[in-house]
Amino acid sequence: MGEQQFKLKFDGANAKAVDEYLEYSRIVGDDDGGELFTPEQYEEYKKKVLPMRMKNRLYTAWTGPTGMDCKLVGPETPCFCKHRYKQHKTDFEVIPTERPILLPCRQKGCKCVSYNYIPMNGGQPIRCTCKHTSEEHFEFEPFLCKRRGCTKCAGFKSSFTCGCMAPVKDHKMIVETAEEREARGHPVGESTPYAAMGGITGFSSLADGYQRLDPSGKGAPNKGFLEQSITSNDNPFLRSNVQAIKAHQMKKEGKGLTNPDDEMFDDITERVSQMRRPGEDDMAYYERRYNERQQLVPSNSNTQGLDHNSLRPGSRRAIEDKPGSGRRPASRPTSKK
Repeated sequence: MGEQQFKLKFDGANAKAVDEYLEYSRIVGDDDGGELFTPEQYEEYKKKVLPMRMKNRLYTAWTGPTGMDCKLVGPETPCFCKHRYKQHKTDFEVIPTERPILLPCRQKGCKCVSYNYIPMNGGQPIRCTCKHTSEEHFEFEPFLCKRRGCTKCAGFKSSFTCGCMAPVKDHKMIVETAEEREARGHPVGESTPYAAMGGITGFSSLADGYQRLDPSGKGAPNKGFLEQSITSNDNPFLRSNVQAIKAHQMKKEGKGLTNPDDEMFDDITERVSQMRRPGEDDMAYYERRYNERQQLVPSNSNTQGLDHNSLRPGSRRAIEDKPGSGRRPASRPTSKK
């Protein structure tokens, strides 16, 4: 029989109290030892921890051999020791200089010396080559099997293949600072006061690496890709925010807007052309855009003996067959007498 479910309804005051508790639990986590802080203790905790947390945040990811973050670790992501990421040490007053950075488990009796992500096969733990699951192995290296009579296990090794098509043994845990992560070409997101955020920087972070639609797992894009102009072929979100993006870039460079020759206005013609005219339907809009693009084609582009009128967009020039090329000559229509 399924578990009984309850539907709770709150008025405005009680709903606000629930939101405040959720905010409290995300900030404090298990640091209160299971007993809620008093308002004074809560404020004192935030004054001490939040600046340290936002300055010394560590990004944790399970990375494949190509550098792709196959799994971005969040507060609820389980470790090999069966405890979650938020139950490990993630706050540091001073970031350690030694690499790799160790994140030991804080649960009593757990011998896990550092967080170690292990993937799941659907809803089941993956198995070692000794045929036993990861939960049946010790949580410390070399992760030997705990099953009595299993003598052939020299440490947990699995042939399970990740979605990036690489086996588990070719992956590694990366715990890095914001500067180190940016150097790898991966997003760092906004600063957050919440505990144990790990590699979570946005909604796309919840998906596996091969399913995310961002280029974070493919290394840092080149400068030309980052600085290319936004055109009508780009995503509508970029087109709608082009003015804010360029204003931010110029503000970052310490420039001001003085005249239409500034970088801010270098594509003003394109952006004005994208705007719909009053009362303009779809057919009229695309017809006008087509005519404007045709006017941009230089009239003296007839080079190499090509007929400019015959090379319209989307058309191909016929290729004459050469003797011995092995092609079958195209059939030509016969003239009627």
